[in-house]
Amino acid sequence: MATEHEIKSEKILVKDIFSTKWFRIPEYQRPYIWSKDEVNDLLDDLSFACVNKPNQEYFLGSFVYQNKKAGSEHGQEYEENDLLDGQQRMTTLLMLFACIRDLSDNEDIERSCRESIFQKGNKIRRIPERTRIVYAIREEVQDFVETYVIPDGGTSKTEEIEELTWSKKDPSVPNMAGAILEMRKVLTSPEQVVDLEDFITFLYNQVLLIYVSTEDLDDAFRLFTILNDRGVPLRNSDILKSQNLGALEKKSDKARYAKLWEEAEGELGDDFDRFLNHIRTILVKDKARLNLLDEFEQKIYNPREKDKSTGIVKPALLVKGKQTFELVENYLDIYSTLNSGKNFDHFNGRFAFDNLVSVMMTGLPSTDWIPPLMRYFERYRYERLYEFLINLDNKFSADWIGQLSPTKRIENMNKLIGLIEKSACADEVIACNLFEFDAYWFLKSVETAVYGRRFTRYLLLKLDYLFSDDSHPMTINQLSVEHILPQNPEEGSQWRADFTDDQRKEWTDKLGNLVLISMRKNTSQGRKDYSEKRKGYFQKRISSCPNSLRVLNANVRWTPVELQANHQFVIEKVRQHYKIQE
Repeated sequence: MATEHEIKSEKILVKDIFSTKWFRIPEYQRPYIWSKDEVNDLLDDLSFACVNKPNQEYFLGSFVYQNKKAGSEHGQEYEENDLLDGQQRMTTLLMLFACIRDLSDNEDIERSCRESIFQKGNKIRRIPERTRIVYAIREEVQDFVETYVIPDGGTSKTEEIEELTWSKKDPSVPNMAGAILEMRKVLTSPEQVVDLEDFITFLYNQVLLIYVSTEDLDDAFRLFTILNDRGVPLRNSDILKSQNLGALEKKSDKARYAKLWEEAEGELGDDFDRFLNHIRTILVKDKARLNLLDEFEQKIYNPREKDKSTGIVKPALLVKGKQTFELVENYLDIYSTLNSGKNFDHFNGRFAFDNLVSVMMTGLPSTDWIPPLMRYFERYRYERLYEFLINLDNKFSADWIGQLSPTKRIENMNKLIGLIEKSACADEVIACNLFEFDAYWFLKSVETAVYGRRFTRYLLLKLDYLFSDDSHPMTINQLSVEHILPQNPEEGSQWRADFTDDQRKEWTDKLGNLVLISMRKNTSQGRKDYSEKRKGYFQKRISSCPNSLRVLNANVRWTPVELQANHQFVIEKVRQHYKIQE
């Protein structure tokens, strides 16, 4: 007799998958993300095997699902299989059947593909009328399937499908539209050597997968990472989502928050896990030492650490379910607002705040400064927000440039979060001593040769920010660091006449000799004498770099006099901004 923790595994042909089973893409699954490249690779592999090894089995990979017996959930009439791993492959096969159906005039092919896509209902046999794959909570995806996959001729509506490749409603839809167009292109290409009948016959009878199924969700999650081939593995955030969805009672809440989560993943991409780590930091106020899932489980939902003063296990910081989703929703709104680049309405139409955020996001070595910024905004909104950001940036960047360890930098940010939570007003936060830093080590790093250091680009971005007109947003795209006095000037050049070897050795890599340019470097052009370099090389490459414009416009020559004067000028500018006294 089967038990809840029994794990079943068996090889199964494609024709049996799409005639004996039906699947549900659960709420916690990621969108369909295969691009044309993955689709093309799959068709190429299958076509090659069909032509060259038509009688051999072709292993397509594995898939993992949780088997849910009829009645295991309220209102569930039929047995369902929640697909944990294999969604990309299964969805691609579903669309492939639709394309072959619409491109063929063979009745047997059409009927076989039709039955593989849609299962007619039979109440006596308790077979539901449904698509072989149902996309839970993804209404746009289900609509796409019902419009372009299920009906005969659906994939032939190529103009409509082409328009959907630009859709922004759900990340799955444009990818699925692109996949269908690519399939039709490959299957109708003059270079396609395989006959459709041979191809579908091979696909049904020679292509197999290995399935692993269990009724226990945790077992299924543990298995999916081992058996992933072409598919897209779940992340810790996907499992975190599923745990919290499971704690919700109302189906309407499950649908709402699953969609919220998925839209956030689509918008933030690979940064979504980092965003969840920011929330973890705000709650825990300590350096993360475990993976994201374990951090939430062991430090937030079910803390194991004891309070040092009482010896009692610390209380939970958050409850799974609605409370977690509400917190995520709140911080998503905050994160989106702070990074929108559209906060100028709150700063008299000026872009100083948005520009500084852009500089920090682009130039700083990590995003550990974001949690205190989010927590401050949550408490005080725009009250003295720009002042707080300046102090935050100066503290974090000075600690980094002054060579504090990453652990110490994180610790300083966490202390700041704690102060924000305990503070009575914004003024108390702005005036606190947690923004203080070691000015000696900071200046020691900045005043010497900086080229090649990790913080060089950031310092130049900061100078661009300080010299920018904040009535406009800054442009920070494809910037690179350029020497004005080149590192290796040609023999006989004016550079060699104006600078001694000792002077070049001392000044070439200092901040005063460096600028940002908005195009790739050109080594040969960069070695030209200053007059030529200034007119022909720099003018095309510094239009969006305020500090670079200032330097080049103010200096018709570049000798040791101008270089040293500029160096002293920018160092003084940095000192003033960081409020470093003489």
